[in-house]
Amino acid sequence: MVAFPPVKINLGLNIIAKRGDNFHDIESVFYPVGWTDVIEVITTENQEFNLKMTGLPITGDPSKNLIFKGYQLLKNDYEIPGLSFHLHKILPMGAGLGGGSSDGAYALKLINEIAKLGISAEKLHDYALQLGSDCPFFLMEKPAFVKGRGEILEPISVDLAGWYILIVMPHISISTAEAYSWITPLQPQKSIREIISLPLEQWKDQLKNDFEIHAIQRHPIIGEIKSNMYELGATYSSMSGSGASVYGLFKQKPPLFQPEEMQIWEGRL
Repeated sequence: MVAFPPVKINLGLNIIAKRGDNFHDIESVFYPVGWTDVIEVITTENQEFNLKMTGLPITGDPSKNLIFKGYQLLKNDYEIPGLSFHLHKILPMGAGLGGGSSDGAYALKLINEIAKLGISAEKLHDYALQLGSDCPFFLMEKPAFVKGRGEILEPISVDLAGWYILIVMPHISISTAEAYSWITPLQPQKSIREIISLPLEQWKDQLKNDFEIHAIQRHPIIGEIKSNMYELGATYSSMSGSGASVYGLFKQKPPLFQPEEMQIWEGRL
């Protein structure tokens, strides 16, 4: 069984308040984009779990990988056969695109299907939330207005079909915890829900990402990439999530953009 976990971009991101549980209340619009990892899973005769990883190197403790953590969550509550996963990592890490969260959410879906567990969508959402705040979004794969710590998802009518997107990931990464340490939460004057209803041509001066200005101060290359997007003709450009990737939305395919030591993806939405 093979799946292709996608990324998301943030259309605006406001950090509204610090919560008592040490998370933050946010608002944003998550929009799915077809840049994907590849996950394959098969059952095995033994009862063991195995995870093979190829593609981009993934550093750190393998037991903290969200695919493994998702397996453990379900294993605690269900009888699951031996499973062998193969993750081919294409999506950059520390990019603010949710690649790891997407992998974890898709692992839950794959296990549910291959082991025929019959877990409902609502319960799968709860498991996904235990993996990470933005994991539940990747179970729905439709544009969503996001509130709370990222777990409150409301379908929203925003359609970027036909727009061309360019995503550039510089040779740096930003941890989510680090990014939040820069922020003083603030209630926005205008909700992202209201701004997103405007024509895309009006987003440039109104649709903001609260992490972006701080990220640019520490990593000027992010600001340079954003400027390059507009020079290439982008109608709107922003850093995604807590960074460090930057995307641009274009009415047509932009001129060739090949900066050194950067990972790039482009395509029609």
